[in-house]
Amino acid sequence: MNESGYICIHQKNDAMINLRTHTLALVLAMATLQAVADDRLYIFRKTGALNALPLTSIDSIGFDSLRTQLRIYKSDATITSILLNTIDSLTLADLPTVSYSAPSYADDYSGISSYTQRHLWHMANVHDPTVVKHDDYFYMSQTDASYGNVLNGRGHYPMRRSKDLVKWEFLGFAMPQTPPAWIKDSLNSMRARMGLSAIANPVYGFWAPVMRKVGTKYRLYYSVIVDNYIKTGAVNTSANFDNSWTERAFIGMMETSTPQYVTSWVDKGYVIHSSTDRGSNYYRASLNDWSAYFKWNAIDPTYQVTPEGDHYLIYGSWHSGIVSVPVDPETGKLKKQALVLVDFGTRIARRTNNDANRWQAQEGPEIIYNPQTGYYYLFLAYDELSVAYNTRVCRSKNINGPYYGYNGANITNGADCWPIITHPYKFKNHSGWVGFSHCAVFQDPADDQWYYVSQARLPANTNGNAYSNAIMMGHVRKIVWTDDGWPVVLPQRYAAVPQTIITDEDLAGSWEHIQLQYSYQNQMASVNLNLSPNYVVTGAFTGFWSFNAYTKTLTIRLTGGAQLKLKVERELDWEANPRKPTLVYAGLNASGHSLWGKKVQ
Repeated sequence: MNESGYICIHQKNDAMINLRTHTLALVLAMATLQAVADDRLYIFRKTGALNALPLTSIDSIGFDSLRTQLRIYKSDATITSILLNTIDSLTLADLPTVSYSAPSYADDYSGISSYTQRHLWHMANVHDPTVVKHDDYFYMSQTDASYGNVLNGRGHYPMRRSKDLVKWEFLGFAMPQTPPAWIKDSLNSMRARMGLSAIANPVYGFWAPVMRKVGTKYRLYYSVIVDNYIKTGAVNTSANFDNSWTERAFIGMMETSTPQYVTSWVDKGYVIHSSTDRGSNYYRASLNDWSAYFKWNAIDPTYQVTPEGDHYLIYGSWHSGIVSVPVDPETGKLKKQALVLVDFGTRIARRTNNDANRWQAQEGPEIIYNPQTGYYYLFLAYDELSVAYNTRVCRSKNINGPYYGYNGANITNGADCWPIITHPYKFKNHSGWVGFSHCAVFQDPADDQWYYVSQARLPANTNGNAYSNAIMMGHVRKIVWTDDGWPVVLPQRYAAVPQTIITDEDLAGSWEHIQLQYSYQNQMASVNLNLSPNYVVTGAFTGFWSFNAYTKTLTIRLTGGAQLKLKVERELDWEANPRKPTLVYAGLNASGHSLWGKKVQ
């Protein structure tokens, strides 16, 4: 209803009828419509609420005697009354006819896990992924990890691509099986300076790369660990333990201008290595001694360019925290050669405010800058990777910190980091997921949508498989942003579900709700939540609900006065059989715990 006392009805042909608010005009307007089953009358409220009524269910529209209420007389003899001063507009439109097919690949891919079946994998065997977009394709690389070790001996840093983030094509490997010679040469040169004998055949691990577009080139920073003991150079086994720590890790870099050609990556060599403040004191009392020799662990690189054009490499895992070091944008190498400890970076995050703690369960940094909020966001993986893995996020106005959590605590100084945005969890009718972290966060330049991607694992003994916890499935999920600028991850994987308009009627029904409360190695299980058509909330919460269709925000006003703001999207119910589109929500409570919901009926 506009200021002149008119109700605006938008027709399906986008023409607008301005009707003075009297019964006859509205009845005539409705009579001119040849309603069919797919026609809807959408009633937009000034609060953002949106109601939809099938035109075939409406007999007529009128007003009360005081002309303050719109009355919709239905064919079932019921009447819907709406205060005129709450109505923003009325729209007549077809219910969209959408053709959609859900992805059919199985979460338990053990039956197609052989390398000869890689054309069927899609997101199978994904671990520590990184994603970049080139032309129409998203390209993904990752750690050398696979169920049954089927990737072993074939190359390093597997590559795959996708146009829609749902169907993925395995391409091959960015690095050939024989690694660059500089790794062994650098290792043995450093050992020689320490008075140690050379290691003839180092045992390597090829871990956690990051890809970024820099100018017209794409850079892939990779980490290589050396799994030999420092003292004797023996292979890292309990039988070979020689009272020393294992050797340093290295970060190197590759470049290409054509990521569509998997063999086009050219190695550019050494960038940085693990550093210590203990000189030649690499003594380790036992295999239960966790006071690590290296202070900064050169694995898990990520990369960020500031709005001012400065380039930074951020890296680190366990040991003493996460560090940031400036990079020359032209070469991709450090601006200043790392000779002494201070050259290896500035600490920007740690899990414990204790310099003596050299084994902090914090790793896998990923950093982004969101120009909409003006913050850098640092995503961190916490705990061991097989089950307990969970993702935290903190933010700062400065790339080098200090970084603060949701509660204002200083993560740079070792405060506990909130919010938790992924955690082991379980909806009904599925085993659920564990080991859910070590993410990449990327933005689609086509529409500026942010996405989260990481692996998640099936719990042990899923489907009777004693090794099911080694099944690693890639999870791409949309990120939505809270009103105060925090990222939250949707509770279902991205599946390119059409995003048709969401109404109050769509939201009413039965839901499953999960609160991501931290619990080491335990899944958070869903509980029931009901949103009634009369806007009452029962189950996981008690209170009342409302919806703003413009911002896609579900507000739950709890008994007692607090309220929750939850962002709503259409996504796929991956636990349903068959899989089908549904509604989901994600948000944060006052304690910084993610709240997830999925409509089930």
